[in-house]
Amino acid sequence: MSSLPPDQVALPLDGTLDLHTFQPREAAAVVVDYLEACREQGIYSIRIVHGKGIGNLRRTVEATLQRLQYVESWQPAGHDAGHWGATLVKLKAL
Repeated sequence: MSSLPPDQVALPLDGTLDLHTFQPREAAAVVVDYLEACREQGIYSIRIVHGKGIGNLRRTVEATLQRLQYVESWQPAGHDAGHWGATLVKLKAL
């Protein structure tokens, strides 16, 4: 039995966040929570999968990353990691 409230989902902290299972309106909060949890666990390289689509979710992710002081950099993933459908993020160490 999970100790999480019914409206919360446990995400594995493996350095990859796939936003496909979340509502677009949840994306910014999910990204912030995930990055903070990764940083606490010493994970500083993260891949955020947002899909290609028309780019709205990618823009939401980028706007969220831009306002976080602990984000060192981000860039579109390479062809082997999702290309325009994913963003690679580097966090500043604690």
